[in-house]
Amino acid sequence: MNTNVGELLGARGTVRETTKRAQIAAWVTTGLFVMVMTLSGVLYLVGPEPIVARLSALGYPLYFLKLLGVAKLLGVVGLVVPDRPRLREWAYAGFTFDLVAAVVSHTAVGEASHAAQPLFLLGIMTLSYVLRHRMGGTK
Repeated sequence: MNTNVGELLGARGTVRETTKRAQIAAWVTTGLFVMVMTLSGVLYLVGPEPIVARLSALGYPLYFLKLLGVAKLLGVVGLVVPDRPRLREWAYAGFTFDLVAAVVSHTAVGEASHAAQPLFLLGIMTLSYVLRHRMGGTK
């Protein structure tokens, strides 16, 4: 097997460029996810009528909205606090449970079309996790 790093990275790529691209991709996906979850957490705490109605349609009590709002904002803190890899792992796990539960809840009440958004966010979060984990998990 006679493969060199240049062949693996392409004609123009270097290890440094590839690492830089991975770091940028990690921060972009994490930043996007953090922004969406921050907005979601704040909206859950404020409780505008459309969100309250959506949660009621899923069969959840109103207090669950506030609980999820606080949990999402704490999870966001866990993702952005530097040098706390264990906290970050717990935050990613919590968001995974939240998003999977959202998909299952929407599907269970016959509103599978509403599962697209949490599935999309689960994909963004997974990409963020994988890219950050490849960078060493502490960045």
